[in-house]
Amino acid sequence: MSKIPVYFMPGLAANPMIFERIKLDDALFDVYYLEWELPKYKEVLEDYAKRMALYVKKENAVLIGVSFGGILVQEMAKFLNVQKVIIISSVKSKLEFPKRIHFARKTLVYKLIPIRLILSFGKLAQFVFGEKMSHRMQLYDTFLSVRDIYYLKWSIEKVVLWNRSRVDERVIHIHGDKDNMFPIQNIRKCVVVEGGTHVMIYTKYRWFNANLPAIILDTKNLFYS
Repeated sequence: MSKIPVYFMPGLAANPMIFERIKLDDALFDVYYLEWELPKYKEVLEDYAKRMALYVKKENAVLIGVSFGGILVQEMAKFLNVQKVIIISSVKSKLEFPKRIHFARKTLVYKLIPIRLILSFGKLAQFVFGEKMSHRMQLYDTFLSVRDIYYLKWSIEKVVLWNRSRVDERVIHIHGDKDNMFPIQNIRKCVVVEGGTHVMIYTKYRWFNANLPAIILDTKNLFYS
């Protein structure tokens, strides 16, 4: 049996180190890690996704994206022949956004976010992950390698303005019931990870190592909430 190619896409500003605790059997899977490219000036998300899709060299691949990376892989799937799309700590449409993102979209307040100030005070991790975790700040800060100001402004805008309203029913959604960035009460039809926060890809790695292979292989009955 040929191995299944699996491509991991990290969340906003993050590097593939966020997946360092996820272990897939190399007898069954070929694992690849995607990294954020700097967007071109005024590049729309669809064009960016098309460009990122060029890095997926294998046919019939599985795309796995976290947070904004989950939004991106859904857009990339438009240009690829994929076997499966799995999103983690993310959303399937703009209808799953919390009220604060709808407010930011309506008022354009996201344009006022002081990116330079966030960077200068080392608060990027808390801003991106949406959690109070000062005792872990240095740890999570190592995951956030994309510090380009234009990229950060562009990414925030693309999240807030993501306009998908129709859910792709093929997408498998894994979500934590303690996610502060995208609260679970707004999420429909997902596999719930108890105690999972927005960074559960790292903190709940045992759950993923136990369940992700079977989800990819379709050997696990998924119970949606």
